[in-house]
Amino acid sequence: MVLRIMQKIDEISNDADKCKMRQVILACFDFMICVCSFIFTLNLLDMNTSSYYLIPVFIYAIINEIAIFKFRCYDSLWKCGGEKEVASIFLACFVAFIPAYISIRLAGFKFSAVFYIFNLAMVITAMIFLRVVYRTMRRVLMQINLIQNASNSKKVLIVGAGRAGNMILRELFENPELKKVPVGVVDDDRNKIGKQVFGVPVLGTTEDISNIVQDKAIDEIIFCIANINPIRKKEIINICKNTKCKVKTIPGIYEIIDEKVNLTKLRDIQIEDLLGREPVKMNLSDMDKIIKNKTVMVTGGGGSIGSELCRQIAKYEPRKLIIVDIYENNAYEIQQELVRQRPELDLDVMIASVRDEEKMDSLFEIYKPEVVFHAAAHKHVPLMEYSPCEAIKNNVFGTLNVAKIADKYKVKKFVLISTDKAVNPTNIMGATKRCCEMIIQNINKKSETEFVAVRFGNVLGSNGSVVPLFKKQIAEGGPVTVTHREVTRFFMTIPEAVSLVLQASAMAQGGEIFVLDMGEPVRIVDLAENLIKLSGYEPYVDIPIKFTGLRPGEKLYEEVLMEEEGLRRTSNNKIKIGKPIDIDEKEFVKELNILKRVAFNNQDEKVDLIMKSIVPTYVRREEVV
Repeated sequence: MVLRIMQKIDEISNDADKCKMRQVILACFDFMICVCSFIFTLNLLDMNTSSYYLIPVFIYAIINEIAIFKFRCYDSLWKCGGEKEVASIFLACFVAFIPAYISIRLAGFKFSAVFYIFNLAMVITAMIFLRVVYRTMRRVLMQINLIQNASNSKKVLIVGAGRAGNMILRELFENPELKKVPVGVVDDDRNKIGKQVFGVPVLGTTEDISNIVQDKAIDEIIFCIANINPIRKKEIINICKNTKCKVKTIPGIYEIIDEKVNLTKLRDIQIEDLLGREPVKMNLSDMDKIIKNKTVMVTGGGGSIGSELCRQIAKYEPRKLIIVDIYENNAYEIQQELVRQRPELDLDVMIASVRDEEKMDSLFEIYKPEVVFHAAAHKHVPLMEYSPCEAIKNNVFGTLNVAKIADKYKVKKFVLISTDKAVNPTNIMGATKRCCEMIIQNINKKSETEFVAVRFGNVLGSNGSVVPLFKKQIAEGGPVTVTHREVTRFFMTIPEAVSLVLQASAMAQGGEIFVLDMGEPVRIVDLAENLIKLSGYEPYVDIPIKFTGLRPGEKLYEEVLMEEEGLRRTSNNKIKIGKPIDIDEKEFVKELNILKRVAFNNQDEKVDLIMKSIVPTYVRREEVV
């Protein structure tokens, strides 16, 4: 019967629409405690308990209730009560003592100091006891539910017995409808082995995960360590992914600090978690110098890189942010996201193409941007192989348009987003991006604007990258398609790449090509195998991998720097500077005019010839012996 009552109260406390009802129930219990305690103390001290004393009883109870409300003792759920709630009850009752004493005296009633001290201790003890009993009964109820549902529930192993692990364990116990039963915890603190967290035993360290998974028939692993070295995190996740269990993880340390971790925040382990990278440390004074109180424009602001640029720029308080994109859906999405998350941001979103010189000129005339990040580009290598003139129109002459206009309106800084595919390009997309680098280096020579390029490799999760494709193929049961067993790529997360772009732009003095340290190259087949394992499947057994052959214009290996450029260090060990290559300006302009006629006349067959003349390092893959 008691368990049924507790379950009923719990249902009320879990329903957001009945939050007021929960507070009323709690207030009634506390009011009864104050009344009963007052009367009990009167009897205990052999004082008169006639109906005449009902007046001070109710004065005392009402003042205590007001204090408890003022100290927000009803804002926390009973199920989550802890030290803070106990401290709030102590403070509320002590604070209520003085006005209660004065009010009762003014009403003509005199009680001894012993009476008030004894009564105060009794009220505090009873209120805390009520909550402890509730939590104990509730835990018993949860254990019964878990035992009843254990046969058709997933067995879960928690990695980490710290604060985050405690939060997730509590969430699992409080949500038996999820049908996930925690059967063990692992932690690298050997002093915790053999102890229990919420009744769940600490079975060993992370080195024991494989054995524990096998012995306990674990179905799912939840990684619950927030503040951890990325390299160590990668090592632990590698152990987890080889168990064939579904692996999930909590968010970052900031959510732990804000106590926002719960089961709805859990996400699948992502391939980014296996990069093992140290987080990029931003120099806030540099960001203030180039962005704070500045008017900033981002072309291609709706794309994967452009939208992340907008997110990070918005954090550094620009005077105004202008997003320019030709694709309205992407532009709308980032607009709505920034409006929700940064309501104070002065934001304009313009639908326009960088190919349209007149439109871009009018935008610059209206907004007078001080900093421009040029991220607008066609970037899909195989698609551009079949539409080379479109790649040239958008990438080369879109960049030329925006760069010339930036020079005309004396923009302080112009940052071109480039790619490692611009190095010794074997495809038209890479060749156009190398041409863009040459354009901004050439204009920089005679401009007051600081023109720079930032070159990096593939970003995980960007539009058209392999990771979303692989995830979709895994969800469909395979096969996962990889072009070649030996193909490798440099990878970086989108936030990491954009953070380094911003940091590089702060270092820029004009004319540089910044090269981001992408870490070690990753074999695409390894990427596919890891994603399959992280999804709880076995590669080549549950999910096949099919090798389809290199696509038009693709390399086996990407490069980030041409030999002629050399390399110079910067104050950030993840950012280096390539030495600019001398360009014959007259010849370059002449060849660009020829390329423009070819592209805008849609003469695809002539593109390679003129492009090879402009970019001497451009060699078709099929021409490489």
